[in-house]
Amino acid sequence: MPQAVAGPEIERLIQLLARMPGLGPRSARRAALQLIKKRDTLLGPLADAMRIAAERIVVCSSCGNVDTSEPCTICRDPERDPSTLVVVEDVSDLWALERSGAVKARYHVLGGVLSALDGVRPEHLNLASLVERAALPEVKEIILALNATVDGQTTAHYVTESIRHLDRKVTRLAHGVPVGGELDYLDEGTLSAAIRSRTAF
Repeated sequence: MPQAVAGPEIERLIQLLARMPGLGPRSARRAALQLIKKRDTLLGPLADAMRIAAERIVVCSSCGNVDTSEPCTICRDPERDPSTLVVVEDVSDLWALERSGAVKARYHVLGGVLSALDGVRPEHLNLASLVERAALPEVKEIILALNATVDGQTTAHYVTESIRHLDRKVTRLAHGVPVGGELDYLDEGTLSAAIRSRTAF
């Protein structure tokens, strides 16, 4: 067990930072040291921002996005296409699609994917409200923007079966060669998906 080099408050800061994705103990120590060195310009404002966020952040009851308003900014946006509902696994996927600017639709966050190994069953996900939203008369298309993993595809099939009775158009993101990708560096699964999803040129 390494010996503590600072007081318990600093050690707790390091331990909490180390829980963040992509930060191990060494990176957490560097981040903590940087915060401490810039107490006035970084640590103080960050602490204030985190306190305010903790007080105000809510989960949108309609789509499952996180925001400081209810319903969220996206659900209140009148410029959104109400006929298209994009289904994502997590809020991070919603944010990634928003950054791309590829779609101006409404979203639905499932809060995970079905996983027998992890014990995630349909009742653990935001599926019942998805079926309710898909049944709204203005909804014409459901885009399944789920990860191309076994659990993601299992969830996509479950969602498709759950809304089959609604007679809605169900589509999914294309799988295959990424823009700028070189075939020699791609795995066999990606190449197979690209061949199966080939389109006219």
